[in-house]
Amino acid sequence: MSKRTVFVGMSGGVDSSVSALLLKKQGYTVVGVFIKVWHPDFLACHWEQERLDAMRVAAHLEIPFLTCNAEQAYKDNVAQYFIEEYRNGRTPNPDVMCNTHIKFGNFFDFARAHGADHIATGHYARTENREGRLALLRGIDTAKDQSYFLWNISDDAFSHTLFPIGHLEKSHVRRIAQNAHLPTARKDDSQGICFLGHVDMFSFLSHYIDLKEGEVRTEEGVVIGTHKGSELYTLGQRHGFTIYPNHTHTTPYFVCSKDIVKNVLTVSHVKTTPVAESSHILLSHTRWFRGLPAVGMTLMYQTRYRQTPLQGTVLTCSETEAELVPDEVSEEFPTPGQSCVLYDGAYVVGGGIIETSIK
Repeated sequence: MSKRTVFVGMSGGVDSSVSALLLKKQGYTVVGVFIKVWHPDFLACHWEQERLDAMRVAAHLEIPFLTCNAEQAYKDNVAQYFIEEYRNGRTPNPDVMCNTHIKFGNFFDFARAHGADHIATGHYARTENREGRLALLRGIDTAKDQSYFLWNISDDAFSHTLFPIGHLEKSHVRRIAQNAHLPTARKDDSQGICFLGHVDMFSFLSHYIDLKEGEVRTEEGVVIGTHKGSELYTLGQRHGFTIYPNHTHTTPYFVCSKDIVKNVLTVSHVKTTPVAESSHILLSHTRWFRGLPAVGMTLMYQTRYRQTPLQGTVLTCSETEAELVPDEVSEEFPTPGQSCVLYDGAYVVGGGIIETSIK
Protein backbone atom coordinates (compact mmCIF):
# COMPACT_ATOMS: atom_id res chain seq x y z
CA MET A 1 0.00 0.00 0.00
CA SER A 2 2.96 2.33 0.61
CA LYS A 3 3.49 2.53 -3.14
CA ARG A 4 0.01 4.00 -3.66
CA THR A 5 -0.13 7.77 -3.82
CA VAL A 6 -3.29 9.62 -2.87
CA PHE A 7 -3.89 13.35 -3.27
CA VAL A 8 -6.24 14.61 -0.56
CA GLY A 9 -8.33 17.69 -1.23
CA MET A 10 -7.64 19.71 1.93
CA SER A 11 -10.04 22.59 2.47
CA GLY A 12 -8.66 23.74 5.80
CA GLY A 13 -11.46 21.95 7.70
CA VAL A 14 -11.42 19.10 10.17
CA ASP A 15 -12.98 16.48 7.87
CA SER A 16 -10.33 16.67 5.14
CA SER A 17 -7.61 16.95 7.81
CA VAL A 18 -8.67 13.68 9.42
CA SER A 19 -9.00 12.09 5.98
CA ALA A 20 -5.33 12.83 5.31
CA LEU A 21 -4.35 11.53 8.75
CA LEU A 22 -6.22 8.24 8.35
CA LEU A 23 -4.81 7.58 4.90
CA LYS A 24 -1.27 8.16 6.12
CA LYS A 25 -1.86 5.72 8.97
CA GLN A 26 -3.11 3.17 6.42
CA GLY A 27 0.22 3.32 4.59
CA TYR A 28 -0.62 5.52 1.63
CA THR A 29 1.79 8.12 0.32
CA VAL A 30 -0.32 11.20 1.02
CA VAL A 31 -0.11 14.60 -0.64
CA GLY A 32 -2.29 17.44 0.62
CA VAL A 33 -3.82 19.74 -2.00
CA PHE A 34 -5.68 23.00 -1.48
CA ILE A 35 -8.13 23.73 -4.31
CA LYS A 36 -8.28 27.46 -5.01
CA VAL A 37 -11.62 28.51 -6.48
CA TRP A 38 -13.00 31.74 -7.91
CA HIS A 39 -14.77 34.52 -6.05
CA PRO A 40 -15.77 37.97 -7.33
CA ASP A 41 -13.60 40.95 -6.48
CA PHE A 42 -16.45 42.79 -4.74
CA LEU A 43 -16.90 40.04 -2.10
CA ALA A 44 -14.59 39.03 0.72
CA CYS A 45 -13.47 35.40 0.73
CA HIS A 46 -11.09 34.09 3.34
CA TRP A 47 -9.43 31.51 1.13
CA GLU A 48 -5.95 32.59 2.25
CA GLN A 49 -6.77 31.62 5.84
CA GLU A 50 -8.31 28.34 4.71
CA ARG A 51 -5.19 27.53 2.68
CA LEU A 52 -2.98 28.41 5.65
CA ASP A 53 -4.98 26.09 7.91
CA ALA A 54 -4.65 23.27 5.37
CA MET A 55 -0.91 23.96 5.09
CA ARG A 56 -0.53 23.78 8.88
CA VAL A 57 -2.22 20.39 8.95
CA ALA A 58 0.04 19.13 6.15
CA ALA A 59 3.09 20.33 8.10
CA HIS A 60 1.78 18.64 11.24
CA LEU A 61 1.33 15.38 9.33
CA GLU A 62 4.68 15.83 7.55
CA ILE A 63 3.18 15.41 4.09
CA PRO A 64 3.81 17.43 0.91
CA PHE A 65 1.41 20.29 0.17
CA LEU A 66 0.35 21.64 -3.21
CA THR A 67 -2.19 24.14 -4.54
CA CYS A 68 -4.51 23.32 -7.43
CA ASN A 69 -5.66 26.48 -9.20
CA ALA A 70 -9.26 25.84 -10.24
CA GLU A 71 -10.36 29.47 -10.48
CA GLN A 72 -11.29 29.50 -14.16
CA ALA A 73 -12.98 26.11 -14.05
CA TYR A 74 -14.97 27.19 -11.01
CA LYS A 75 -16.01 30.48 -12.57
CA ASP A 76 -17.11 28.79 -15.81
CA ASN A 77 -18.79 25.67 -14.43
CA VAL A 78 -20.08 26.66 -11.00
CA ALA A 79 -20.45 30.43 -10.62
CA GLN A 80 -21.69 31.09 -14.16
CA TYR A 81 -24.03 28.12 -13.97
CA PHE A 82 -25.33 29.46 -10.64
CA ILE A 83 -26.06 32.89 -12.16
CA GLU A 84 -27.66 31.55 -15.35
CA GLU A 85 -29.96 29.17 -13.49
CA TYR A 86 -31.31 32.05 -11.40
CA ARG A 87 -31.59 34.21 -14.52
CA ASN A 88 -33.79 31.52 -16.07
CA GLY A 89 -35.99 31.23 -12.99
CA ARG A 90 -34.56 27.91 -11.82
CA THR A 91 -32.93 26.95 -8.53
CA PRO A 92 -29.31 25.84 -8.96
CA ASN A 93 -27.35 23.34 -6.91
CA PRO A 94 -23.76 24.68 -6.88
CA ASP A 95 -22.50 21.94 -4.53
CA VAL A 96 -23.36 19.25 -7.09
CA MET A 97 -21.62 21.19 -9.86
CA CYS A 98 -18.60 21.92 -7.67
CA ASN A 99 -18.18 18.20 -7.06
CA THR A 100 -18.78 17.32 -10.70
CA HIS A 101 -16.46 19.87 -12.28
CA ILE A 102 -13.99 20.86 -9.58
CA LYS A 103 -13.31 18.27 -6.86
CA PHE A 104 -13.91 15.26 -9.10
CA GLY A 105 -13.05 17.08 -12.33
CA ASN A 106 -10.33 19.71 -12.26
CA PHE A 107 -8.71 18.41 -9.05
CA PHE A 108 -8.92 14.81 -10.23
CA ASP A 109 -7.18 15.72 -13.50
CA PHE A 110 -4.54 17.68 -11.55
CA ALA A 111 -3.88 14.73 -9.25
CA ARG A 112 -3.58 12.18 -12.05
CA ALA A 113 -1.30 14.48 -14.03
CA HIS A 114 0.99 14.66 -10.99
CA GLY A 115 1.19 10.90 -10.55
CA ALA A 116 -1.58 10.17 -8.05
CA ASP A 117 -3.21 6.75 -7.99
CA HIS A 118 -6.22 8.07 -6.06
CA ILE A 119 -7.85 11.21 -4.82
CA ALA A 120 -9.62 11.55 -1.48
CA THR A 121 -12.01 14.04 0.07
CA GLY A 122 -13.62 14.59 3.44
CA HIS A 123 -17.12 13.77 2.21
CA TYR A 124 -19.38 11.69 4.42
CA ALA A 125 -20.03 8.92 1.89
CA ARG A 126 -18.85 5.36 1.32
CA THR A 127 -17.90 3.04 -1.53
CA GLU A 128 -18.27 -0.71 -1.76
CA ASN A 129 -17.57 -3.38 -4.34
CA ARG A 130 -20.93 -4.96 -5.05
CA GLU A 131 -21.48 -7.67 -7.64
CA GLY A 132 -18.26 -6.71 -9.42
CA ARG A 133 -19.14 -3.03 -9.58
CA LEU A 134 -18.15 -0.10 -7.37
CA ALA A 135 -21.16 1.29 -5.53
CA LEU A 136 -21.72 4.62 -3.77
CA LEU A 137 -23.40 4.52 -0.37
CA ARG A 138 -24.65 7.00 2.19
CA GLY A 139 -22.31 8.00 4.98
CA ILE A 140 -22.88 6.26 8.31
CA ASP A 141 -23.63 9.57 10.03
CA THR A 142 -27.14 10.29 8.77
CA ALA A 143 -26.93 13.92 9.93
CA LYS A 144 -23.81 14.48 7.80
CA ASP A 145 -24.38 12.15 4.84
CA GLN A 146 -23.27 13.95 1.65
CA SER A 147 -24.05 11.31 -0.97
CA TYR A 148 -26.79 13.61 -2.31
CA PHE A 149 -24.11 15.91 -3.72
CA LEU A 150 -22.06 13.14 -5.37
CA TRP A 151 -24.49 11.57 -7.82
CA ASN A 152 -23.01 13.24 -10.90
CA ILE A 153 -19.28 12.50 -10.60
CA SER A 154 -17.73 10.62 -13.51
CA ASP A 155 -17.03 6.88 -13.54
CA ASP A 156 -13.31 7.52 -13.97
CA ALA A 157 -13.03 9.84 -10.99
CA PHE A 158 -15.32 7.67 -8.87
CA SER A 159 -13.23 4.56 -9.49
CA HIS A 160 -10.14 6.40 -8.18
CA THR A 161 -11.75 8.10 -5.17
CA LEU A 162 -11.44 7.28 -1.46
CA PHE A 163 -13.80 8.54 1.27
CA PRO A 164 -11.77 7.92 4.44
CA ILE A 165 -14.34 9.20 6.97
CA GLY A 166 -17.60 7.97 5.44
CA HIS A 167 -17.78 5.10 7.95
CA LEU A 168 -17.46 7.47 10.93
CA GLU A 169 -19.75 9.70 12.95
CA LYS A 170 -18.81 13.39 12.99
CA SER A 171 -18.19 13.25 16.73
CA HIS A 172 -15.67 10.45 16.16
CA VAL A 173 -13.90 12.51 13.51
CA ARG A 174 -13.59 15.36 16.00
CA ARG A 175 -12.11 13.03 18.61
CA ILE A 176 -9.56 11.68 16.16
CA ALA A 177 -8.51 15.22 15.27
CA GLN A 178 -8.21 16.22 18.93
CA ASN A 179 -6.25 13.10 19.88
CA ALA A 180 -3.84 13.75 16.99
CA HIS A 181 -3.57 17.44 17.97
CA LEU A 182 -4.49 18.57 14.47
CA PRO A 183 -4.59 22.39 14.10
CA THR A 184 -8.18 22.19 12.78
CA ALA A 185 -9.52 19.93 15.54
CA ARG A 186 -11.80 22.57 17.04
CA LYS A 187 -12.48 24.58 13.91
CA ASP A 188 -16.14 25.22 13.07
CA ASP A 189 -17.58 23.63 9.94
CA SER A 190 -17.73 25.92 6.91
CA GLN A 191 -21.15 27.05 5.75
CA GLY A 192 -22.50 28.29 2.45
CA ILE A 193 -20.85 29.03 -0.87
CA CYS A 194 -17.40 30.61 -0.82
CA PHE A 195 -18.04 33.10 -3.59
CA LEU A 196 -21.06 34.45 -1.71
CA GLY A 197 -19.29 34.91 1.61
CA HIS A 198 -21.59 36.68 4.07
CA VAL A 199 -23.44 38.64 1.37
CA ASP A 200 -27.08 37.84 0.65
CA MET A 201 -28.30 36.45 -2.64
CA PHE A 202 -29.78 39.76 -3.85
CA SER A 203 -26.51 41.64 -3.31
CA PHE A 204 -24.60 39.04 -5.29
CA LEU A 205 -27.00 38.41 -8.16
CA SER A 206 -27.77 42.10 -8.68
CA HIS A 207 -24.23 42.43 -10.09
CA TYR A 208 -25.10 39.99 -12.88
CA ILE A 209 -28.89 40.07 -13.32
CA ASP A 210 -31.10 43.11 -13.81
CA LEU A 211 -33.36 42.41 -10.84
CA LYS A 212 -36.51 44.51 -10.71
CA GLU A 213 -39.12 44.93 -8.02
CA GLY A 214 -42.41 43.28 -8.90
CA GLU A 215 -45.83 42.37 -7.58
CA VAL A 216 -46.76 39.65 -5.14
CA ARG A 217 -50.24 38.34 -5.88
CA THR A 218 -52.66 35.87 -4.41
CA GLU A 219 -53.94 32.97 -6.48
CA GLU A 220 -57.01 35.12 -7.16
CA GLY A 221 -54.78 37.82 -8.69
CA VAL A 222 -55.01 40.35 -5.83
CA VAL A 223 -51.81 42.37 -5.40
CA ILE A 224 -50.78 42.08 -1.74
CA GLY A 225 -47.09 43.01 -1.72
CA THR A 226 -43.77 43.34 -3.55
CA HIS A 227 -40.64 41.32 -4.18
CA LYS A 228 -37.03 42.11 -5.16
CA GLY A 229 -36.98 40.21 -8.45
CA SER A 230 -38.83 37.02 -9.33
CA GLU A 231 -35.60 35.28 -10.36
CA LEU A 232 -34.52 35.13 -6.71
CA TYR A 233 -37.35 33.00 -5.37
CA THR A 234 -37.89 29.27 -5.06
CA LEU A 235 -41.22 27.46 -5.02
CA GLY A 236 -42.30 26.94 -1.43
CA GLN A 237 -40.25 29.88 -0.14
CA ARG A 238 -41.88 31.84 2.67
CA HIS A 239 -39.39 34.68 3.22
CA GLY A 240 -37.77 37.48 1.25
CA PHE A 241 -40.86 39.26 -0.07
CA THR A 242 -42.92 42.05 1.51
CA ILE A 243 -46.64 41.80 2.28
CA TYR A 244 -48.57 45.07 2.68
CA PRO A 245 -49.72 45.68 6.30
CA ASN A 246 -53.40 45.40 5.42
CA HIS A 247 -52.78 41.89 4.06
CA THR A 248 -50.66 40.49 6.88
CA HIS A 249 -51.93 37.26 8.38
CA THR A 250 -50.94 34.91 11.18
CA THR A 251 -50.66 32.14 8.59
CA PRO A 252 -47.52 32.58 6.44
CA TYR A 253 -47.54 32.98 2.68
CA PHE A 254 -45.60 30.59 0.43
CA VAL A 255 -44.48 31.10 -3.17
CA CYS A 256 -46.61 28.70 -5.20
CA SER A 257 -45.68 29.93 -8.69
CA LYS A 258 -43.71 32.66 -10.43
CA ASP A 259 -43.77 34.33 -13.83
CA ILE A 260 -40.28 35.48 -14.85
CA VAL A 261 -41.51 37.30 -17.97
CA LYS A 262 -44.13 39.34 -16.07
CA ASN A 263 -41.95 39.46 -12.94
CA VAL A 264 -44.82 38.30 -10.71
CA LEU A 265 -44.83 36.01 -7.67
CA THR A 266 -48.00 34.16 -6.73
CA VAL A 267 -48.33 33.20 -3.09
CA SER A 268 -50.74 31.15 -1.01
CA HIS A 269 -51.37 30.46 2.65
CA VAL A 270 -51.33 26.78 1.79
CA LYS A 271 -48.00 25.23 0.94
CA THR A 272 -49.30 23.38 -2.09
CA THR A 273 -47.92 19.94 -2.86
CA PRO A 274 -47.03 19.40 -6.52
CA VAL A 275 -45.65 15.99 -5.58
CA ALA A 276 -49.09 14.88 -4.46
CA GLU A 277 -50.89 16.51 -7.38
CA SER A 278 -48.49 15.39 -10.12
CA SER A 279 -48.07 12.00 -11.65
CA HIS A 280 -44.51 12.44 -12.90
CA ILE A 281 -41.27 14.13 -11.86
CA LEU A 282 -39.17 14.59 -14.98
CA LEU A 283 -35.38 14.29 -14.71
CA SER A 284 -32.72 15.21 -17.24
CA HIS A 285 -28.92 14.71 -17.34
CA THR A 286 -29.29 11.46 -15.40
CA ARG A 287 -26.30 9.43 -14.22
CA TRP A 288 -26.58 5.83 -12.94
CA PHE A 289 -24.12 3.99 -10.70
CA ARG A 290 -25.49 0.47 -11.04
CA GLY A 291 -26.95 0.43 -14.52
CA LEU A 292 -30.41 1.62 -15.46
CA PRO A 293 -33.04 1.01 -12.76
CA ALA A 294 -35.84 -1.22 -13.97
CA VAL A 295 -39.14 0.35 -14.97
CA GLY A 296 -41.58 -0.24 -12.14
CA MET A 297 -38.82 -0.36 -9.53
CA THR A 298 -39.69 1.27 -6.20
CA LEU A 299 -36.95 3.49 -4.79
CA MET A 300 -36.49 6.20 -2.22
CA TYR A 301 -35.60 9.66 -3.50
CA GLN A 302 -34.57 13.12 -2.28
CA THR A 303 -35.15 16.39 -4.10
CA ARG A 304 -33.05 18.44 -1.68
CA TYR A 305 -30.28 17.90 0.87
CA ARG A 306 -31.36 16.75 4.37
CA GLN A 307 -34.84 15.95 3.11
CA THR A 308 -36.53 12.92 4.65
CA PRO A 309 -36.45 10.40 1.77
CA LEU A 310 -39.68 9.81 -0.11
CA GLN A 311 -40.85 6.74 -2.01
CA GLY A 312 -41.38 6.71 -5.75
CA THR A 313 -41.68 4.36 -8.70
CA VAL A 314 -39.61 4.52 -11.90
CA LEU A 315 -41.97 5.08 -14.82
CA THR A 316 -39.46 5.48 -17.65
CA CYS A 317 -35.68 5.50 -17.70
CA SER A 318 -32.82 5.98 -20.17
CA GLU A 319 -29.16 6.93 -19.93
CA THR A 320 -30.03 10.63 -19.94
CA GLU A 321 -33.66 10.96 -18.77
CA ALA A 322 -36.12 9.48 -16.32
CA GLU A 323 -39.65 9.88 -15.03
CA LEU A 324 -40.50 9.17 -11.42
CA VAL A 325 -43.97 8.68 -9.94
CA PRO A 326 -44.21 9.75 -6.27
CA ASP A 327 -45.92 7.11 -4.15
CA GLU A 328 -46.77 9.33 -1.21
CA VAL A 329 -47.98 12.81 -0.36
CA SER A 330 -45.31 15.36 0.48
CA GLU A 331 -45.16 19.09 1.12
CA GLU A 332 -41.75 19.24 -0.56
CA PHE A 333 -41.56 21.02 -3.90
CA PRO A 334 -39.58 19.21 -6.63
CA THR A 335 -37.98 22.50 -7.69
CA PRO A 336 -36.72 22.77 -11.30
CA GLY A 337 -32.93 22.96 -11.38
CA GLN A 338 -32.38 21.04 -8.16
CA SER A 339 -31.08 17.47 -8.01
CA CYS A 340 -33.21 14.41 -7.45
CA VAL A 341 -31.16 11.48 -6.11
CA LEU A 342 -32.51 7.93 -6.03
CA TYR A 343 -31.60 5.38 -3.36
CA ASP A 344 -32.02 1.66 -2.83
CA GLY A 345 -31.52 1.47 0.92
CA ALA A 346 -28.11 3.04 1.58
CA TYR A 347 -27.04 2.60 -2.06
CA VAL A 348 -27.11 5.51 -4.49
CA VAL A 349 -28.82 4.27 -7.65
CA GLY A 350 -28.31 7.55 -9.52
CA GLY A 351 -29.77 10.99 -9.98
CA GLY A 352 -30.75 13.75 -12.34
CA ILE A 353 -31.73 17.39 -12.66
CA ILE A 354 -35.38 18.16 -11.96
CA GLU A 355 -36.99 19.70 -15.01
CA THR A 356 -40.62 19.89 -13.96
CA SER A 357 -43.53 18.05 -12.42
CA ILE A 358 -46.49 17.26 -14.68
CA LYS A 359 -49.90 15.73 -14.21
